[in-house]
Amino acid sequence: MIKKILIVLVVIIIVFVVIVALQPAQYRVVRSASMSAPPAVVFAQVNDFHNWEAWSTWAKLDPAMKQSYEGAPAGTGAIYSWVGNAKVGEGRMTLTESRSNDLIRIKLDFIKPFASTADTEISFSL
Repeated sequence: MIKKILIVLVVIIIVFVVIVALQPAQYRVVRSASMSAPPAVVFAQVNDFHNWEAWSTWAKLDPAMKQSYEGAPAGTGAIYSWVGNAKVGEGRMTLTESRSNDLIRIKLDFIKPFASTADTEISFSL
């Protein structure tokens, strides 16, 4: 009986490893939202990391988190870093491209609780 259980367990592990090995190394998540504001107004909020605290879910999870800003005050080259509690972790965002009222690209680096990097794109349209 124990031998059968071990065989089933080994088969399950092998199937799991094969499934994981066949998954793509990259993925893409797309979300959209509609707002009753002109793209220029929304763009101004997103293009300046100093504005993010007013609407960021993460800022609400840890009101005591330490935040710092480097580089350009807004737009390409702006950098925002944070260190917070276990829910917020630690990370850094660098605004890598900013096209007025059209597109923003951000390199998002998570440091803690796990290291990860993501390229984020926010586009604006009527």
